[in-house]
Amino acid sequence: MRPVRPFDKAYAIAFEILFQAGLEKLFCMGEAIKIKVIYTYSRIFIRFDQGISWTLDPAGEAHAAQQAAGQRGFAGAQVASQEDRQASGERRGQQCAGGQRGIFVSQVQPCCRAAIIPGVSLVHDNLSGGQASLSRLAADIKSWGMALGFDEVGITDTGLADAEAGLAAWLEAGCHGQMDYMYKHGVKRSRPEALLPGTRRVISARMSYLPDAEDAQAVLDDPSRAYVSRYALGRDYHKVLRARLQRLADRISEVAPQAARVFVDSAPVMEVALAEKAGLGWRGKHSLLLSRQAGSFFFLGEIYTDLALPVDARTDAHCGSCSACITACPTGAIVAPYRVDARRCISYLTIELKEAIPEVFRPLIGNRIYGCDDCQLVCPWNRFARKTVEPDFAPRHGLDGARLAELFRWSEADFNERMAGSPIYRIGYERWLRNLAIALGNAHYAEDVLAALEMRREDASLLVRDHVAWALGQHDGPHVQGAV
Repeated sequence: MRPVRPFDKAYAIAFEILFQAGLEKLFCMGEAIKIKVIYTYSRIFIRFDQGISWTLDPAGEAHAAQQAAGQRGFAGAQVASQEDRQASGERRGQQCAGGQRGIFVSQVQPCCRAAIIPGVSLVHDNLSGGQASLSRLAADIKSWGMALGFDEVGITDTGLADAEAGLAAWLEAGCHGQMDYMYKHGVKRSRPEALLPGTRRVISARMSYLPDAEDAQAVLDDPSRAYVSRYALGRDYHKVLRARLQRLADRISEVAPQAARVFVDSAPVMEVALAEKAGLGWRGKHSLLLSRQAGSFFFLGEIYTDLALPVDARTDAHCGSCSACITACPTGAIVAPYRVDARRCISYLTIELKEAIPEVFRPLIGNRIYGCDDCQLVCPWNRFARKTVEPDFAPRHGLDGARLAELFRWSEADFNERMAGSPIYRIGYERWLRNLAIALGNAHYAEDVLAALEMRREDASLLVRDHVAWALGQHDGPHVQGAV
C-alpha cells in the first residue's frame, strides 16, 4: 500500500492507523470493524464497509488483498480494484447512506468460508453542516419517535447534580426499603456517562398506557373485586418500549453513527429527572412526572447517545398549592411534597417487598393486589390523560375488574400461563397469593370469600398461610376457628 495524494491532518492520522495495522490482516475477518480517531471537535470513523479512493493505491490494495486472501486459505477470493475514473469523479463528493462521505473503489467478494471486507470508508459522526445539521437531526428524532408510537420525545444533557443530592438524601433516610438496587450502582444512576462512557445526551420519550378498561374508582369502591394498577393490566411494558426505542436508535445510527444504548426501567437511570430536564414535564408532589397535555399515566424510556444534539428547555412546574395526591395516599407514603417513603407505599409493599407485609398496612391496602394509582387518580392534571392506542397495553384475562375469590383459586400453572408476558409475573405465585389474601381479608363477609380463604388455610407456603390466617381473622363466624 502507498498513499496516492496528500492528506490533511485528520486523514493522515486515519491512514497511519490503517497502514500500521496492515490492511491485509483485516481481510480474514467476517464482520465489519470500526476504528475511532479523535481529531479536534469532530470524531472520524474508518468503517470497513465502504471505500475511499483518495487514500489507497488501488493497484497496491488489490495486490495486497489478493495475496492475503491466498495466504489465509480463501483460494477463490476475488478482488475488484479497477476504478472507473469517470464514475469515480461523479461519485466524489456525493453523500453515502446516512449522510457521510465515502467512495467505493474496491470490493473483495465473499467466497468459501468467509465474507471478505468489501472496502474502507472515512465517515464523520458530526454531520456536514455542523450545529444546523444536528438541529435537523434532533427534529427528525422527535418525528421518528412519534411515528413509532411515542407521545413526546425530548433531549437533555447528562447533568444531574441536584437530582443526585436528592437521591443521596432519600437513600440515607432509608426510604428505599429493600430496594438495594437503588444504591448498589453508586453514581452510575445519577451520572449517565458513568453508566455508558462517552454519553453526551439523553433522548427521553414517553408513551401513554392508560387503557380502555373498567372504571378504576368503581373497582376500588367494590371490595369484592381486585384492583390492579392500570400500567400492569396488559403486556410487559419493558419489552414494548425497549423494542420501539431500539428501532429509534437504529434509525438515528443510519444517519449519524453513534454509540448508544436504550433503557426502560431496567438499569440505574434517573428517568424522571432526565425526562424533566428534557422538557417532557415536571415532577409532581407524588414524585411522578406530570405533563399538562397527558397527566401522568405514561411510561418513560431513554436512549443514551454520544451525539452532541441540541437540548430542550425544561418546563415550569404547575402543581401550585395542590396537595390532593398527598391527602389521597392510603398509607401516608408521601411523607412530604416530592418525597415518597417506599416502605409505606402500596406499590412497594405489593410488588417489591418479598416478605410478609406489615400488619399495620394490611387494612389500608384494601383490594389493591398489585400496585396503587390513588395519587394519580385524584390528580387534576389527569383529566388530560390520554387513552393508549397500543394494543399490548389492553387488559388481559379480565384483570381490570376480576373478582378476588376467582383469582385466589388460580393454580400456579394458571398463574404462570396467564401472567406470562405481564409485569405481574415478576412477583411470582407466592406473593400473588399473599396480596390476594390481604384483599380477601378486607372484603365484605361473603361465603365465596371465606371458602376461598379456607382453601388456602393449609397452603404449603408459610408466607401464604400467615396472610390467610390474618384474613380469616378479619371475618366473624365459625370459619375463623382453627385458622393457622
